[in-house]
Amino acid sequence: MADLLELDDICAGYGRIEALSGVSLRVPEGGIVALLGANGAGKTTTLNVVSGIVAPTRGEVRLAGRSLRGLGSDAIVAAGISQVPEGREIFRDMSVHENLVIGAHARRDKAGIARDIEVMTGYFPILAKRFRQMAGTMSGGEQQMLLIARALMARPKLLLLDEPSLGLSPLLVQQIFDIIVRLHRDEKLTLLIVEQNAAVALAVSDYAYILENGEVVAKGPSAVLAADDSLRAAYLGA
Repeated sequence: MADLLELDDICAGYGRIEALSGVSLRVPEGGIVALLGANGAGKTTTLNVVSGIVAPTRGEVRLAGRSLRGLGSDAIVAAGISQVPEGREIFRDMSVHENLVIGAHARRDKAGIARDIEVMTGYFPILAKRFRQMAGTMSGGEQQMLLIARALMARPKLLLLDEPSLGLSPLLVQQIFDIIVRLHRDEKLTLLIVEQNAAVALAVSDYAYILENGEVVAKGPSAVLAADDSLRAAYLGA
């Protein structure tokens, strides 16, 4: 299986603070890869490098073999990468429908946009019920579902998910990850997931990387990492 996303020897930071030091990883086309580690390990920075929010000081990012060097976030979205950020950054004073339309802002196929809105409300039925409701009045779980659906309206090749379970009940976490697995299966979606709930992330992913202090300290098939008690105790808080 060919690699859709490649990061080679990425260094990045904020001012004098280096957040990533020589990070390399691969996301195969059609795969689900988890990026795990404690707070401050560099997980979100890795996603932000991929999506063009943070410029690396060294290294290369490639999508389907094409370098993303020098591209801004809009160009990276157009190339096929969408990110679901941590913190539920929805447009709170707009309706669910308006949020979904904004997700497709770079598209010009009105019929396709309308069709994809129907597809998203099929995966996330609660969004159909809340269609004209202001997004800011919805629950945290509903807002998380809207964020994922909005990102998918761009028809990405690769979806970046940053802490999709943050602040949600175990039942909602299971519901959201069940939908993520369905999207991967039915839509042939490739995913890179940052997640502190290591058990859930390892259960749904094919392969995983563990970051500590901005470096990859372990990697391998998710089932192998999940079965390694010493690794879980050392890095995953389990």
